Amino acid sequence: MDIIENLLGYGWWVGVVLIVAGFVALVKGADWLVDGASAIAKRFGISDLVIGLTVVAFGTSMPEFVVNMVSVAEGSTDLAITNILGSNIINTFVILGLTALVYPITSQKRSRDFDIPLSIIAGVLVFAFVAVRSPWGDVMPAGDCGDDRGIGRIGGIVLLAMFVYFLYNTFRHAKDHPEEGPSDEVPSTKVITVRRAIALIVGGLVGLVVGGELIVKSAVDIATRMGVSEAIIGLTIVALGTSLPELATSVIAATKKNADIALGNVVGSNIFNVFFILGTSAVVHPLPAYEGIELDAWAAAVGSLLVWLFVKSNHERQIKRWEGGVLLLVYAGYLAYRLMSL
Repeated sequence: MDIIENLLGYGWWVGVVLIVAGFVALVKGADWLVDGASAIAKRFGISDLVIGLTVVAFGTSMPEFVVNMVSVAEGSTDLAITNILGSNIINTFVILGLTALVYPITSQKRSRDFDIPLSIIAGVLVFAFVAVRSPWGDVMPAGDCGDDRGIGRIGGIVLLAMFVYFLYNTFRHAKDHPEEGPSDEVPSTKVITVRRAIALIVGGLVGLVVGGELIVKSAVDIATRMGVSEAIIGLTIVALGTSLPELATSVIAATKKNADIALGNVVGSNIFNVFFILGTSAVVHPLPAYEGIELDAWAAAVGSLLVWLFVKSNHERQIKRWEGGVLLLVYAGYLAYRLMSL
C-alpha cells in the first residue's frame, strides 16, 4: 500500500479524506459480504436463524475485525485495543443514549439475564488483564506504560473460550425459542444468483481489506502529525467510524418505534468485539497496555452495568428517555476527562 503512504505525504487533510473513504469501503464491503454469504448459505439450505446468528452477526462486526487485524499487522497495537474499547463505549453510551432519547428501549428477558451481564464481564476481564501482569508468564512487549502489562496470548485464548461459550448458549437458546430468532434481520437472497453472490463476497473482502488499510495508515499518520497518541485516535475517530452501522440501524429503528432492536444489536456487538475480535487479535500478537487503558476498560464495563441497572429498575424493563440522557452525559464527562488528561 505504498500509494496510501505517498498520498499521505500531501498533508493531514488527505488523511481525513482517506479515513472517510476507508469507512465507506468498510461498511459497503461488510454489506456485500453479508449479502453474498447469506445467498450462498441459502443455496445450501441453511436456515434463516442460523444465517442470522452467524453470517449476519459476524458481518456486522467485520469493520472492527478488519481494522484490528490490519492494526496488529502494522504493529499499531494501541489502535487495536482502543478500536474495540472505544467502539463498545460509543455503542453503549452514545448509540443507546441517542436511541433512547428518540424512543424508550424495551429489553428482552435474555438480554437482561444473560447478554448484558456477559458484556459487563467482558469489560471486567479486559480490565483484569491490563491492570496486572499475567500470572502465566506471557511474553509481552513493553507498551506506553513502560512495563509488560497487557492482553497476552493466554488472555486472548480465555476471551475466545468465552466467545465459544456465548455462541453455544446463543444457539441453544435459539433452538429452544425459535420464535425469538433474528430471521427478520437476514437480507433477502431471492434475486441473487450464485455468480453474483460470489462477486459480492470477493468485492466485499476487497472493500474490507482496502478500507482497513486506509483507516489504519491514515489514523496513525494523523496521530503523528497532531502529536497525540494512537490510543486517542482509536477511542474517538476510528471507534466512531466502525460503529456507524450500529448507530444508523439503531436510530432508524427508534424512529419506527422498534427501539428494542437496538439493545440486542449493541450488546451483541459489544460481546463479539471483546471476546472474538480482541481475543483473536491478542492470539495473533500480544497487546501491551497503554496509558489510560484501565479507565477505558472500566468505562466499557460501567456502561453495560448502567444499562443493566436501568432495565432492571422499572416495571417496563426499558431504558427511559431520561436514562438515555444520562448515558450521553456520562460519555461527555468521560471523553472530556480523557482529552484533558493528554
